[in-house]
Amino acid sequence: MHENCVQLFNQYAITHFSKDKSVLEIGPEFVPSTYCSLVGKAAKSWDYVDLKDRPGITYRATGEYSFPIDDNKYDIVISANVLEHVRKIWTWTRELTRVCRPGGLVITVNPVSWPFHESPYDCWRVYPDGMRALYEDSGLEVLTSVFESLEDPGRKRYIPGRSKADRLEDTGWKGRLIDPFLRLLGVPTERSYDTITIGKKTD
Repeated sequence: MHENCVQLFNQYAITHFSKDKSVLEIGPEFVPSTYCSLVGKAAKSWDYVDLKDRPGITYRATGEYSFPIDDNKYDIVISANVLEHVRKIWTWTRELTRVCRPGGLVITVNPVSWPFHESPYDCWRVYPDGMRALYEDSGLEVLTSVFESLEDPGRKRYIPGRSKADRLEDTGWKGRLIDPFLRLLGVPTERSYDTITIGKKTD
């Protein structure tokens, strides 16, 4: 889970969570997930569904687009850094909508600037216009859809790419050593751009 996803969640989504809301998270990176830890006790329950059966997972998906969950069960359905790995996102988004209660929310965060990364597929980079079309096709009223980076605000010039932590990990100690000098010189630096979308189930 990279830094910009967390910052976008805190900026746009975290206020939608409350102690009377049940939450389902799709494909968490681990359990408890980053988002569950950020919300803490400000949710009634927090369940997980994934294709792999691993410790802490509430439901094992019966297929890419099929969850063994009743209709209209959860107040909030959230997914981050999963959409890009789903081949038929229009079918998948309808499944997220199906398990969400009428009046409930579907929240997705998806990378736009990240390089190709299979897990096992890497299929999509979607801007807000595309997310609005996808949500509306699934019966969701879009409340928010934003393409943005909130990372590393001290720089003057940026190029779309990876998060700072991932970039510095790839470049090793040399990258960490020269990064402050590049900042002083005003050299453009990579930062992650992502789309966060929040939609309300209309019926």
